[in-house]
Amino acid sequence: MFESAKKAISFWRRRGTKLLIRRILQEFSSGHDLEGLQGLDVARGGVKSSDFSRDRFLMAAPMTTYSKVARGEGCRVNIVTDSVQAGSLFGGVGTSLLFGVFLANRLDAQLRIVTRTERPDETGVFNFLKLYRLNLENELQFKFEPCDGHGYGVDFTENDFFVTTSWWTTASTLSGVRADKIIYLLQEDERMFYPLGDDWVKCSQVMSNDKITFVINTKLLYDHLVGEGFTNIPKNGFWFEPSFPLEVYHSEAKSEGGGRKKFFFYARPNNPRNLFYLGIEVIDQALKNGVLDPEEWDILFVGSNIPDIELFGGVRPIKYEKLPWGEYSALLRSVDVGLSLMSTPHPSYPPLDLAASGAVVVTNKFALKTDLSGYSKNIICSELDVDDIVSAIGLAIELSADDSARSRNYMNSGFSRSWEQSFEPVIDSIVGEGHAYN
Repeated sequence: MFESAKKAISFWRRRGTKLLIRRILQEFSSGHDLEGLQGLDVARGGVKSSDFSRDRFLMAAPMTTYSKVARGEGCRVNIVTDSVQAGSLFGGVGTSLLFGVFLANRLDAQLRIVTRTERPDETGVFNFLKLYRLNLENELQFKFEPCDGHGYGVDFTENDFFVTTSWWTTASTLSGVRADKIIYLLQEDERMFYPLGDDWVKCSQVMSNDKITFVINTKLLYDHLVGEGFTNIPKNGFWFEPSFPLEVYHSEAKSEGGGRKKFFFYARPNNPRNLFYLGIEVIDQALKNGVLDPEEWDILFVGSNIPDIELFGGVRPIKYEKLPWGEYSALLRSVDVGLSLMSTPHPSYPPLDLAASGAVVVTNKFALKTDLSGYSKNIICSELDVDDIVSAIGLAIELSADDSARSRNYMNSGFSRSWEQSFEPVIDSIVGEGHAYN
């Protein structure tokens, strides 16, 4: 009984009182005890195979939907994502919100954000839109529809569009929504999140769907996917370059005398593609070789789930985790040199964020990603090798100290500074003739 109570409390904290009461009633009516709160319906003799598979891929579980007859109401754009908590609005999630706003305004539509793992932080979303000075012309709605199927369902009409943000939210939405109403905002070769197993196969199947419209983050990723044999991408895919508006991303003059310099490391140990362990090996080596002098440099670890570690020479990094977007962008403007690794073909946001904010940054080469100087000459690409990355950090430190060259590279960068200009050609293609909402 004690274990059941613990599980009930855990469920209540994650899902709230209303869903807890509903779940308890369901479990008792079906003859199960509170063990079911863990998401498993225990059948006589073991777990049902369908439940076993469902819980293994819970994030991709079918989203409960129900279609309504359109009775004169307009169009609605639905963004389906895991979470919009303040600490989740980095990179890809933020991009999906921006895209949704511009698409909704173009269609004169309402915008609804549907989250699957956490209740939406409405204040955080409004603050994010305010930071980017965006005006949503119609109503902004929020909906929490948890992956475990114990929500109230998502209503929609034939006029609605769904913007999905990952292969699993796409798979969830495909269970009840026509594929030609789905716009999959693809911001990475998501197969590379996994070893060659069940997840990889399921991801590949969704990414190969030839009925979905794909919106690809960067021409680099688009070219990679086409080169990987995704014939649906040139057929139904469009690409855009991300934007870095000056009101958020800009360089700030450093005070006379300089003070201590700041070295930024993008630290996400639970995301293998960010190569956390290679990164700390590199930083240790840079400290050991004197490339990074702890008498001059503060070392910042920025990300999530960062362990308490001590670097070479007893150096303790300063940790920043799950920063709200405004605090994150302010921190970027204080950085001199950054290190951000990503073992995938997409440039990833942190190197671009840093360079767009005036820093010099080191990242790694991968497949077609060999040179990012088209964005900024303050981005240095190295091989995935400790010695090569340490050497690149040394070059970055030299460049950061050369105010003239660093400033010139910043001023001559190729970043888009307007999200409207970034998205306009894509949205024109999607809602143009043949796709227009009538």
